[in-house]
Amino acid sequence: MAEGPGGQGFEPATGDETRAESVAGGLGESPRAARDAELRTAYEGMLQIRRLVNGAGDASVPAPWEVRGMPRAVALALEAAGIAASAVDERGRRIRTGYRVAAGAEAGRVEVTWQGPAGGGAAEEEQERLTACAAVLEALGWVCLLYRGPRRRRFLEVEPPRRT
Repeated sequence: MAEGPGGQGFEPATGDETRAESVAGGLGESPRAARDAELRTAYEGMLQIRRLVNGAGDASVPAPWEVRGMPRAVALALEAAGIAASAVDERGRRIRTGYRVAAGAEAGRVEVTWQGPAGGGAAEEEQERLTACAAVLEALGWVCLLYRGPRRRRFLEVEPPRRT
């Protein structure tokens, strides 16, 4: 598996990468193809760890390591589902419309927003797109709630399921 920052392996797109970072790949093949291969490997690895940790081959709920690294796990699920991540330029301005994953206001929660360039229409499509994000995450056992925040912009709050 490719090494990411800090030696942690594959780093899924959170929506805050520059365009160049969001398609970085290995030598000898296209950057996009290399990233897609790394993404498939990371996602399948996540599901396999779930099956082993949760017992009885159950991949329907997040494993403890996913809960400890929620932004990374949520971003991996969204990228693997083929949902586009937002991106920024070198100055931090949004240059591509897509999801953005960040730690939530409270510990143990993640916020997913739909971001894009100013005037690019992200606000008009955010409910539909965030609902699609929620469907992906809920199918993987995450609990999702859609809220309306400051300036009436919607965001998705994601948390792990309550274990009994």
